[in-house]
Amino acid sequence: MSIAGNAFEFRRTPELVRSILEEMRIKSLETFHWQHVTLVRATTDDGAEGWGQMAPYNADISAMVFHRQVAPHALGKDPADPDALAERIVEAEYKYPGSYVCRALAGLDTALWDLLAKARGKSVAGYLGGTPKDLAAYGSSMSREIKPDDEANRLAALRKSHGYGAFKIRIGSVTGHDADQWPGRTEALVRAVRGAVGPDVRILVDGNSCYTPAKAIEVGRFLESQGVIHFEEPCPYWELEWTAKVAAALDVDVAGGEQDTDLAQFRRMGTLRAVDIIQPDVCYLGGLARTMRAAKDAHAAGLSCVPHSANRSFVTVFTLHAMCVIPNPGPHVEFSIEADRWADEIFTPALVVRDGKIPFPKGPGWGVTVNPAWVARAARQSSG
Repeated sequence: MSIAGNAFEFRRTPELVRSILEEMRIKSLETFHWQHVTLVRATTDDGAEGWGQMAPYNADISAMVFHRQVAPHALGKDPADPDALAERIVEAEYKYPGSYVCRALAGLDTALWDLLAKARGKSVAGYLGGTPKDLAAYGSSMSREIKPDDEANRLAALRKSHGYGAFKIRIGSVTGHDADQWPGRTEALVRAVRGAVGPDVRILVDGNSCYTPAKAIEVGRFLESQGVIHFEEPCPYWELEWTAKVAAALDVDVAGGEQDTDLAQFRRMGTLRAVDIIQPDVCYLGGLARTMRAAKDAHAAGLSCVPHSANRSFVTVFTLHAMCVIPNPGPHVEFSIEADRWADEIFTPALVVRDGKIPFPKGPGWGVTVNPAWVARAARQSSG
C-alpha cells in the first residue's frame, strides 16, 4: 500500500491486505443521489460493502461522471489498495484533471476505506494506524449576509451552549476584487465577535479569494491587531504567488488549498511557503488517500493540515478520521454551525459538539450508519 498510517511510518502492503480479505474483487458500484449529496456503495464479490460520499452540490453531475469515468476503471479490481487504484484512475483520465473527476473519485475512495476497515473490525483511522480520539472543533459560520452584532451574539450563545473555543467568520466578499460585503462590515464584524466571545476564544477568518496582495496585507494587519489566528484564502486561490506574498508579510497564519484538486499544487504551496496551513477537502481532492498524500508533503515542508469540512455530511466524518492519522494535524476540526437539515439526515448518529469537541464516531469503518430512509428516496444508478 502506498499510504502509510500514523506519522506515515506504519505500512500495510497490498499482499497483507489481500491475505486478510482473500482477494476480494469489486463487483458493483452504486450511487444514490438526493438533494445536495451523492453516496456510493461499493460491494465485493463475496458480499462485503462500504459506503462513501462525493462532494456535495451538483453531486448529480458527479454521479454521472462516476459511472462514466471512475467505475469502469475500478470494477473487477482488488480493493486492497485504494491509494494505488485512485492514482491509476487519475492517470487514466489524465485529459480530465479537474474537479468533477476528483469529486467522483472521492466516492469510490471513501467507500473502499470503509469496506476495508469493516473487514478488520476497525475504524478507518485505526485501520490506518491512527489513534481515534475526540477532537476540538471550531464553529464555522457560512454567512456573509448576517449583520456583525447578530453574528457576534449567536457565536457567544454557541460558546455558552456547546463550549466552542474557536470560531471562523466570513470577511470580505467572495472573489470580491477587494470589495467588502458592504462597506465597513469586516472591521465591524471582527471587533463585534471579539468583544462578544472574549479574549480567550480563537478567531479564524475566511476571505474566500477576495483580496489583491496589498489589500490582503492591509486587512491582515488589522486581523493581527484583533488577535485573529488564521487568515484563510486571502487572495484568489489560483494566484498562489499572490498568497505567498501575503504569507511572507504577515504573522497571522495564512491558510489555503480547499479548492485545489492537483497534488502538485500542494507541493508548490510548500516550496513557495505560500501558506502556513493546508486545507485539502477529502471530497474535492479525490478521497482520503490523496488527502493523506497532501498532508505528508505538507509535513515535509513544515506546514500543518486542517482539512476543509464546511458541512455536516460525510466530509466531516472523513475529516475526523484523517485528523487522527496525519502527522501534522492542526488544533481544530472545522464544524459548520449552520442548520443544514439535508446533511443531518444522511447518517446516524448525528455529529454534535459537546464541551467544544466532536466525539469520535464509534464502531467499524466510518463509525456511522447510512439512514435507510435517505437511501430509499434517493435516485439510484449502478455499475457492475
